[in-house]
Amino acid sequence: MRSGYVVCEERELHYTEWGAQHRETVIAWHGLARTGRDMDDLAAHLAQRYRVICPDTIGRGLSQWSPQPEKEYCLAFYGRLAVALADRLRLDTFHWIGTSMGGAIGLHLAAGPLKGRIRRLVLNDIGPQLGEAAVARIRAYAGDPPQFERLSELEAYFRTVYKPFGWLSDEQWRRLAETSARRLPDGRVTPHYDPRMVMQFERHPRDYDQWEAYDAIDVPTLCLRGESSDLLLPETAEEMRRRGPRAVVVTIAGCGHAPALNVPEQFALVERFLNGK
Repeated sequence: MRSGYVVCEERELHYTEWGAQHRETVIAWHGLARTGRDMDDLAAHLAQRYRVICPDTIGRGLSQWSPQPEKEYCLAFYGRLAVALADRLRLDTFHWIGTSMGGAIGLHLAAGPLKGRIRRLVLNDIGPQLGEAAVARIRAYAGDPPQFERLSELEAYFRTVYKPFGWLSDEQWRRLAETSARRLPDGRVTPHYDPRMVMQFERHPRDYDQWEAYDAIDVPTLCLRGESSDLLLPETAEEMRRRGPRAVVVTIAGCGHAPALNVPEQFALVERFLNGK
């Protein structure tokens, strides 16, 4: 793995890169309040065959925070950043794996700005319509991130709020905490993102209503749904089978929103799909 920075749309984005020796490329994009380091395990596995790029969205991780959050924390601007990133990295075509928000960005792009460049699309517990109860839950915890004296307390918080991710080893929980923490001026620790990113739900309330875009997608699409997900409801997933790209929908047992893509069974699902099997 190597760490890189690139300026896109006048904003600095951080990304990690795996398997740089390969030509065929995967962009793996994280969820709303997360960072690209969530993709470490999947990227390390896929790097045996693919070059894997894992960005931090603007306002998350080591990427720049937006000076215009009301305008830039939205799918349209995230999409512009993604297009600029692909152009700067000279990626003609590539696969897209997106968890939650990262999948929504990929859905938006595969239907429009990157149509013809995204070859295969993996939507991890996200669809063109969101469960309202899940949106309210996510806004509640993401918009007011807690602050702790100790990193171990932050890890305990993550183990609670992200329990729906499914099984993670103790080592994976520790890494999640360490790569998702930032220190405040008073020395306390808090999750590593700009709390203003939830302005997306206030200023762009229809951002995640994407049936029209979904119907315009014409590439193979895999949808992974957490068995108990409250964000991607069963009826939405079933509709995704019937229309648009007619996604292959696979239910991941023992998970809610969203499967962590961190165990061999999930690696195999994604890898087989990318390999066209």
